[in-house]
Amino acid sequence: VNLRPHFFSAQAVAPGMKRAGGGSIINFTSTSFLINHPDMPAYTAAKAGIVGLTKGLAGKLGNDGIRVNAIAPGWVITERQKQLWVTEQALAAHVAKQCIKQVMQPEDVVGTVLFLASDASRMLT
Repeated sequence: VNLRPHFFSAQAVAPGMKRAGGGSIINFTSTSFLINHPDMPAYTAAKAGIVGLTKGLAGKLGNDGIRVNAIAPGWVITERQKQLWVTEQALAAHVAKQCIKQVMQPEDVVGTVLFLASDASRMLT
């Protein structure tokens, strides 16, 4: 979920995408790098690093027809998070800070991913 998997995944798929004439790499980051989380400096730095990696790869791979984008959703609540660390108080406090006062579910991100993976986003990188 941090920087290394994004780097190595892009490194692994870029040659095949070049041979195929293009493609789309979609990285996941977080809005946490924009917010001060004093208890999570490594996580925050990694998420900021994903944005930097995405920008660098977009510039490097764009001439090969490969688009590279990052999605930075808010707190997406998964079943694993519910089991490990989500409390009702923390979730309520987080939702209260959002413009759209609803809990974000994994399926709320699907449309964005499908758009970025499709030819409809052929000029977005």
